[in-house]
Formats: sequence, C-alpha cells, structure tokens
Amino acid sequence: MITDKPVCVTGASGFIASYIVMQLLAQGYHVRGTVRKSANNYPFLLSLPGASERLELLEAELLSEGSYDRAVAGCDYVIHTASPYEINVKDPQRDLVDPAVNGTEAVLESCLKSGSVKRLVFTSSIAAITDEAENNKVFNEKDWNTMSSLDRNPYHYSKTLAERDAWDFIMRKRPAFDLVVINPFMVIGPSLTPSLNTSNRIIRDIMSGSYPCIMDLNWGFVDVRDVAKAHILAMENKAAKGRYLCAADAMHLRELVSLLKTSGFSNYPLPKIDLSGNAGSLLMKALSFTQPRDTGMYIRTNIGRTMRYDNSKIRRDLGLSFRDVKKSIIESVADMIKWGHLPQMKR
Repeated sequence: MITDKPVCVTGASGFIASYIVMQLLAQGYHVRGTVRKSANNYPFLLSLPGASERLELLEAELLSEGSYDRAVAGCDYVIHTASPYEINVKDPQRDLVDPAVNGTEAVLESCLKSGSVKRLVFTSSIAAITDEAENNKVFNEKDWNTMSSLDRNPYHYSKTLAERDAWDFIMRKRPAFDLVVINPFMVIGPSLTPSLNTSNRIIRDIMSGSYPCIMDLNWGFVDVRDVAKAHILAMENKAAKGRYLCAADAMHLRELVSLLKTSGFSNYPLPKIDLSGNAGSLLMKALSFTQPRDTGMYIRTNIGRTMRYDNSKIRRDLGLSFRDVKKSIIESVADMIKWGHLPQMKR
C-alpha cells in the first residue's frame, strides 16, 4: 500500500516512533516526522536508510495550537506517538495530562483540517486498559482503566484521558478519517536513540541495585520492533478497527532476575533476597512509602497480583507475531551497555 503521499509520524525521535520511521522508510514510504527541535538535532533519524530521499522532519509542539497543521497537510495516514512517558513528575497535570490530552486534541484537529487524512493510528498504552493486575481476570481491549487519577498512577491517568479524548472526538465530530489504537505493555528492545526509555530503565535499575529484593511483580513485555510493526499493519489493513492490546509474554520479576543470571550478567548487583511471598509483599507495601510517590503507588497497586491478558485480537486481525521477549530483554541489556546506560562488567 505504498503511496506517494507522506505518512506523518508525530514524536518521530521517540523510542517507538524512530522504529516506525525506520520501518516505513524500509518499505518505501515517504515519511514526514514531527520533532521538538530543528532537524539537525536528530542525526540518528537523518542517517536512516532512505532518509535522505524520503524523510522530512518538521518542528511541532504538543501544547502549541495548530502546530501539527503543516505536518499533517496532504497526508493520508497519521501515526500519533508523541506523548510524555515519565513515572515520577512534580506536577502530573502540567507534566503528563496536559501534554497527552491537549497534544492528542491538536493532532486530531489538524487531521480534521487537512481534509486528506483517511486514518489516524494512535499510540495508547496498557495503562488505558488498567493500572493494576487482578489475579482472576484476563484483560482485553474491552477493558478501560477507571481507577487512576492525578493522585493514583498519574501516568496511567494521562494515557487513559488521552485515548478517551480521541474516541470522544471521533464520536462527536464524525470525521472522514477513522481511528485505530495500539495499546502496548512494557516496550523493550534495542534503541535507535541515545536516550533511555522508561521500560528499559526498569531493567537497568534491576541490574544496578535499585531493587534490593525480588518482589511479587510481573509485567507484560513486547519488543519495540513488534510495536512499530503493529502500527504500520494497523495503518495498512483496511479492516483494522478499534483497539489492539499489544504484548507478548508476561514475566515475573523472579523469572527476569533468573534470566539475567543465566545469560551471563550475574556479576551485576541483581536482587538476591526473595520477598515475593505474602509476608514479603506486606513488607514491600510498607517500604513502598519510602520510594518516590508514583513508584510507591505503582508498587502498592500491583504487588502480589498476577497480570493476565488476551493478545489474540492483534494476532488475528493484523497477523502480528511476537518476538521471544527473553531474547529482547538480553538485546536490551547489550544495547544499554553499548550506549553507556549500564557499565560493562566481566562475565
């Protein structure tokens, strides 16, 4: 489905977006990416294969009205990834909610003004589905996070509000374009950029001694390259519809530590004490109040619970197959060592 019209990718320098740009270029698409600074600040994008012929970078800002008009004009497809991803912030309304919601509204309005856009693919998150695991529940695309607030897991709150706003916009204004949403879980894998994304940072912290013990926590993981592919498949597949939970296998912190040990990283200060039982979880809930506010809140709302989810819709509708997350985790570690986010230690 190659078109001469450019595909607009917002937040093109981001962890996921940079792979979307790379994969689009590899497939022969023209790409118009939005960035926050002048194009020369993003050599890793400008050096991608095909970039010199088919990549244009334009400055845009989430909170600036009309900022995306030029980038979206004349495009058939827009992939909106730009949104802040931080767990601990000083002012959740200012730092998370406003950029996520207002930025989404700005992109939607630009798509409406363009008169050319046929589909908007929107990067949401598992955070918009739930902010806590439930031992006896399997989550899917029908679930919505109704628990988060500015005081409880505000990052999850920002993602929920932004996606809700997008769907409300479609219902209210009935635009000529449709909306397809990708909801990834913990996105890991090697990075095209020198910055460290939040999900890989958790693995880095586990290997750096920030986690003194093994807690009863588990996460769903997905490789960034699969998430990028999911966005493009959602763009290309005319039958794609609604939301798509995007996650491969779930892994307990105990399993993650064991994987790192058996993969040659036992010399790092990995957590050694196993406090994943009931008594340990109670202790960790108490100790969570010594952590930064939002980290502590996440621990208290998820420890001792097992996350289960159904990823059959994205595999069925989009034909997406997932990489082995164990290999992705090891590649993430090697990549963080390469970028200097982790020290090189003898195995």
